[in-house]
Amino acid sequence: MNKKIVAILFFFIAVHSFSQSIRLYPTNWWVGMKMNHVQILVRGDNSEFGAEKVNVHYPGVTLLQKHVFENGKYMALDVAISSEAKPGMADIEFIENGKVNIVQWELKPRRKGNGTEYAQGLTSSDFIYFLMPDRFSNGDPSNDRIPGMRDQSLNRDSIFLRHGGDMQGIINHLDYLQSLGITALWMTPVLENDMPNRTEHGYAFTDHYKIEPRLGGSEMYKKLSDELHKRGMKLIQDAVYNHVGSFDFMMTDPPSKDWLHQWPKYTNTSFKDQPLFDPYASEKDKKITTDGWFTRQMPDLNQYNPYLNTFLIQHAIWCVEEFGVDAWRIDTYIYNDMKFMNECNAALIKEYPKMFMFGETWVHGVINQAYFTRNKFDVPFKSNLPATCDFQTNLHGIIPALTEPFGWTEGVNKLYTVLASDFVYQNPMTEVIFLDNHDMSRIFSVVDSNVSKQKMGIEWLLTCRGIPQLYYGTEICMGGFANPDGNVRHDFPGGWDGDKKNAFTGDGLNDDEKSVQSLVKTLGNYRKNSSALKTGKLMQYLPVDGLYVYFRYDNKQTIMCVMNTSNEAKQIDFSNYTERTSGFTKASSVVSSEVFNINDKTTIQGTSMWVLELGK
Repeated sequence: MNKKIVAILFFFIAVHSFSQSIRLYPTNWWVGMKMNHVQILVRGDNSEFGAEKVNVHYPGVTLLQKHVFENGKYMALDVAISSEAKPGMADIEFIENGKVNIVQWELKPRRKGNGTEYAQGLTSSDFIYFLMPDRFSNGDPSNDRIPGMRDQSLNRDSIFLRHGGDMQGIINHLDYLQSLGITALWMTPVLENDMPNRTEHGYAFTDHYKIEPRLGGSEMYKKLSDELHKRGMKLIQDAVYNHVGSFDFMMTDPPSKDWLHQWPKYTNTSFKDQPLFDPYASEKDKKITTDGWFTRQMPDLNQYNPYLNTFLIQHAIWCVEEFGVDAWRIDTYIYNDMKFMNECNAALIKEYPKMFMFGETWVHGVINQAYFTRNKFDVPFKSNLPATCDFQTNLHGIIPALTEPFGWTEGVNKLYTVLASDFVYQNPMTEVIFLDNHDMSRIFSVVDSNVSKQKMGIEWLLTCRGIPQLYYGTEICMGGFANPDGNVRHDFPGGWDGDKKNAFTGDGLNDDEKSVQSLVKTLGNYRKNSSALKTGKLMQYLPVDGLYVYFRYDNKQTIMCVMNTSNEAKQIDFSNYTERTSGFTKASSVVSSEVFNINDKTTIQGTSMWVLELGK
């Protein structure tokens, strides 16, 4: 076994060694990067580590400075990588009492395409599929349990234990995703979660530079990325900057006391976003929002610490280059330090100009949400985040449209009102819209298992402005209320040998499940080739007695969407919408064979929606 292989496997080689195990973060870097000044966090295993002398031996790599942390087991090495540096192994020499440890740090050639074949970002032309790897498909049972890891659970009968799904299972079913019209895949986090329990969701990292082995590890993640790109699809990574798991070394043995947010006694975040923009807010409330811990099991990272700040930003860039990530979904966005988030977002875009990030902003109110993304407000802090998970069109839009009786401000009027507030965004077309997710009650349960309403929701999702995101199983009417959250994270049927129902093949699905899945396939694939739905403008008309009509249009195509949220049939008079219907003579259903004469009045049944392409 040669030195290079050993270095890749273990991240270091020690020669003439004294008793010190050394790890480097980032574990490697690349030549030809715009970020060519890198700060290496060095982690030793004894408290005298900081007393060592350090030299770096490699053409084109220069050690600029060394910082020793108060812990004594850590140091930070700032290195410069010149444009002339070639791929290879840089020797980092640690000297203590005349003894030498040499650790090799790899400089790789950049991933094929240098950012042209990955880091492609997202646009309103994309259609995102969001899944939990542990609950989607078990493609490799051999990694269901990994010896030495704290959580050895494996029980599909429990909603809180591991079930064995992995990235091989996802690769096995990429044809299925493409059959739905999907262009981008977002998974819950794939970094190592070596916690004792509740590891199925992935949000409590224990090592930023390891991919979860029970999902297949780093090589399988690269394979999944490559398989997606071969199909012209995109990879979205779920990023968590705000916190780590309680078994991460940042918690158990932090480099410095201020690596985490410290409180005299345990302090939870208030989960209130208002203090961050409230002109009358107290500093106390602001601090609790951003510095309070998300949960006791998820220690809160102190992004004011410049070394941690750099660690997180470099890790983000490392992931994109190492795994070919195209976009970044950012967890618990509002609880991060906003200045840090702007710095991180800017660093990613500087390195990868097409890179796209969207943040989880579970807030209440369009203004609240817009504050955390690119907006038109004249306020002291200006966010550079390209987009958010659009909770407003969900919580205060499509859900009341499907569940509330029509009223002056109720029902579908709420959806109209939310969209009427889009003027606050710099680009509302990048907002990520959705019906449900891993933290919310599934839409099928929210609409009382009403298949017609489920279909209306999907038709809205694939025709409204923004980037649509479909949560796994929504296409086959999977249900469940989010208390507890495991109820909305059941296994996708057919992902395990022996499943009686198989959504990938259709075996065992009932007629309703098949019809909803068919709708997603039809409309999802139609959207792929529809300029109006992908990038066209939106025009909406005031809802009348539960009837809501809007158009997506450009100079090539006009799509008319008619949503009847009433239980009663409604008459459609196309002449009421002449701004958009003028010049057309027919309206053809996108999902059925129906064709309507625009000069005639017609009737839409209650609790139903039409998606019509206008023609001459």
